[in-house]
Amino acid sequence: MSSKTKIVVLHVKELIYTGIFAALGILFIILLIIMFLPKDEKAQKQETMSTITQNTQDTYVPGVYTTSLILNDNVVEIEVTVDEKNINAIRLVNLDEAVTTMYPLIQPSFEDLADQIIKNQSLEGVTYPDDSKYTSMILLDAITSSLNKALENQGETDSE
Repeated sequence: MSSKTKIVVLHVKELIYTGIFAALGILFIILLIIMFLPKDEKAQKQETMSTITQNTQDTYVPGVYTTSLILNDNVVEIEVTVDEKNINAIRLVNLDEAVTTMYPLIQPSFEDLADQIIKNQSLEGVTYPDDSKYTSMILLDAITSSLNKALENQGETDSE
């Protein structure tokens, strides 16, 4: 029985390169997982809504507040009318026919959101269907922005 001796030659330089590339590959995979993991959207929405709902005990500065949305080079304005204690009206201004053609869910989604907000007098508990989720989220952010303007203006008038 003859045993053949096998000699393995390892180059240190190649081992170092392989180790570095393996570490970078693992780091890249971890970063991809962190970036593309779905975030808890309800928790994010509750944070933004909680700032508004905490301020609902405060009074608004009566007036009309607008926020502009730009959709394919068309400007659509969300107009919120408030008095001291109530949200009186929420409406779309400058809604072009081209926008309603390109975004067919914008009008019914907006009307649904506006009805819920005026009925509840709060952004808390606003729901929207899954088929118009992103449209509703954009509209809700614009409405939130307009209501924040009403509350921010109050803080400025109180300090004067």
